[in-house]
Amino acid sequence: MQVTKLPLFLLFFTSSLMVPIPSASEMCVGGAMAAEVRAFGQTGSNADNGSSGGNGENSDNLTIFADGSPLTLNLVGEDGEAGEQGKPGEDAECQTQPTGVKYNLLAPSGGNGGSGGNGGDGGNGGSLTVYATDLSQLQQIFVNASGGKGGQPGQGGQGGQGCRCSEPYWSVETCNGNPGDSDYRCTTLEFRCQDGKNGANGVSGAFGRDGLPGQLTLINLDQPLEADKPAATVTMSALRDKGYLLSKNIWETRGGAASLFAPGSVVDDQYLALVQRLERSFLLIWNAPQSFNQFAQEKVTLKYENDQGIMVNVPDNIWIEGTTQQRNKITQFIVYNAIYKRDATRLESKGLSGRANDLQLTLIDEADQSNLIATKFDITYSITRSDPRFRPVSDYTTKYQGEIPEDLVILDGDTFTIDIGKLPIESRFLRSGLGVEIKIVATRTFAGYSDQQTITVKDVLGPFR
Repeated sequence: MQVTKLPLFLLFFTSSLMVPIPSASEMCVGGAMAAEVRAFGQTGSNADNGSSGGNGENSDNLTIFADGSPLTLNLVGEDGEAGEQGKPGEDAECQTQPTGVKYNLLAPSGGNGGSGGNGGDGGNGGSLTVYATDLSQLQQIFVNASGGKGGQPGQGGQGGQGCRCSEPYWSVETCNGNPGDSDYRCTTLEFRCQDGKNGANGVSGAFGRDGLPGQLTLINLDQPLEADKPAATVTMSALRDKGYLLSKNIWETRGGAASLFAPGSVVDDQYLALVQRLERSFLLIWNAPQSFNQFAQEKVTLKYENDQGIMVNVPDNIWIEGTTQQRNKITQFIVYNAIYKRDATRLESKGLSGRANDLQLTLIDEADQSNLIATKFDITYSITRSDPRFRPVSDYTTKYQGEIPEDLVILDGDTFTIDIGKLPIESRFLRSGLGVEIKIVATRTFAGYSDQQTITVKDVLGPFR
């Protein structure tokens, strides 16, 4: 019998039992395809990760009045809890390795170990507020306001054990043809078994963060500090009848907090110290001829500015003529006149009268505030061959545009009479029968406020009574 031993890559190519698989370690070599690989046994399961440790509680805050008595203050934050260890990976379930098979084998691998849990963060140290008029008294106080320690991390779990092959290599002889024939050939096929891998060990968790040390607030007073009231929105009625007190606490950030206390004390190095408490009253004085009752429930906004006293912001819907006076610790807001903004734009047309150069337009101030409000008029005078009173007209031609001089406007009580005929408008554009559009823009100003109103009159010029 003739036996030929062929190279392994050629054996893989000639064997009809081989099945190609897309494995990088078993890729084609010289045109031969890789042998089939079959796993046996059961791969171990990956393990669960360990839980993170709980965070430490923050310490309670504390307020004390220093009087020189010895004190020991424990304001330490709680330590964070340790993270749990990761669970170990499951070992592979090894089975008896098949023998005499015409394919490669892969033993099962162990499961990966779980990652360890993170350590919990430490709690913050408690903040300490100390009222002290004599800083030397703080030397009698020992304070420990350190943050809690961060928790230890959990260790990663061990990986599970993989299985080992009992027979790493074996051969199987295969013959073709009949013994004695010239084409009778036998070949020996070689196969292998690959050991399973041990599972990867889990990674350890992270250390928890240490808590922050507590902060000191130092107040140079012997009585409780009132909260800031640097701004307020108050009705005008309350400001006139009772006034209002605004306050502002001025703070400064300083360093060296621990050195103020007994040796060995632990507290955040930076601390807040009260430098000054500012207080100022605001009072509304109504010296206006208008009735206060109509404005009593309107709200005014006050704001304490360090170097300017109290600033007042009146709502937009009110126009006020007044002045602010600063006297000692009192800000007085004296009102001389007050109107509602809406009353500045209540002019109504009463129509045209006269003819030609005597053409006049009459406007009535329905709010009757024109004795207080300055008024400037601008006019656009346009004509048309159509009657603009009852339908839209598109053929207007502007014949004059500009400001109306003051001497052409007469104010009598609440009535404005505007001498349009005395404007530099050609007489032929003032003759009877012409359709006109007169657009008046009234600019109304009072105590630094300003608003505009547009009044449009459309009519046909004629013999007016």
